[in-house]
Parts: sequence; C-alpha cells; structure tokens
Amino acid sequence: MSKPNFDAMSKAELRAYVIAHQDDQEAFYAFADRLTAKPPSATYPASMTPEKIHKAILDIIQQKQRRHSPS
Repeated sequence: MSKPNFDAMSKAELRAYVIAHQDDQEAFYAFADRLTAKPPSATYPASMTPEKIHKAILDIIQQKQRRHSPS
C-alpha cells in the first residue's frame, strides 16, 4: 500500500486521515506542519490608536465577508 500524498490533501482531509490513522506519525507531522505554516496574525504599531486598530480589524472582517459571500 502506498502512502497518500499529504500535500495534495486539504486541511480537513488531512485531519480526517490523521484521526483515522492515529499510528501514522508521518501524517501527524504533515498535519502539524500545515497548522504551523499559517501566516502570523497582524500586528499593529504601539503608536496606533485603539480607534484605528478597531477600524483596521473591521476592514479585515469586511474583506473576508466579501470574499466568502455568494456572488
């Protein structure tokens, strides 16, 4: 039996595979690498006012909603 291509799996597929094959360390490490590869959260300079940070966060939320809303 050949090993599945973990790079070709979505995160959900890889997670399901890891749950179903708990003894497969290679799959576990591939999943852990995928989770830690996520880009870091946004940071804001200390000089930025709370109001500007709040507006920046709202802008990000609106952008994500536009990307995921049905057209």
